[in-house]
Amino acid sequence: MTTPKHIAIILDGNRRFAKRLMAKPWEGHEFGAKKVETLLKWCYELGVKELTLYAFSIENFNRPKKEFDYLMNLFRESFKKVGNNKEIHEKKVRINVLGRIDLFPADVAKSMWEIMEKTKKYSNIVVNFCMAYGGRQEITDAARRMFADIERGGIKADDINEETFKKYLYTADEPDLIIRTGGEKRLSGFLLYQSSYSELVFVEKMWPEFEKKDLLECISEFNRRERRFGR
Repeated sequence: MTTPKHIAIILDGNRRFAKRLMAKPWEGHEFGAKKVETLLKWCYELGVKELTLYAFSIENFNRPKKEFDYLMNLFRESFKKVGNNKEIHEKKVRINVLGRIDLFPADVAKSMWEIMEKTKKYSNIVVNFCMAYGGRQEITDAARRMFADIERGGIKADDINEETFKKYLYTADEPDLIIRTGGEKRLSGFLLYQSSYSELVFVEKMWPEFEKKDLLECISEFNRRERRFGR
């Protein structure tokens, strides 16, 4: 079985999982965060080279205040914990945060920048957390940065092609496999530019109940498909 080099996952179903347990809806995010820690271990074992996780969308800023505050505290603790995780440094894991980071409270944004700075020289495995992320916003931000370069004379309109444009995205890396948990069958704005030829697998299980056997089943499904890339 061939392991995809780059796997992306839409981490959906935290709140519904908590509701099933009769817990507060936002408490499901803590279950989800713990599952991400376990997922990283599976990816080490399987030889995944890049992992991209859709963790917090632009629209999520509209969550109720109590849930939003809970999430911000969870992010503060989680990124601090990741930064101090010996395994992250031993295995040379580079952490990226993709999205409009400046929208977060200053201390939360600082923790994100700090972990990126600490791991920027690592390259054994790359883990991208999509935070304050939206695919349309990513393309809009890329166009804005490219136009600024044109105005400064750093690039000419005739120089623009797909490869040039990719350089302005949050990430140019294209996932081989995109998994969405929680039963929904849509991308919800995730990696709209990069997902053109990604294989999509939708899983009924909520994110906190996703297990290694489910990941292996998704990879098996990936291996059963013939990737022709339009040819």
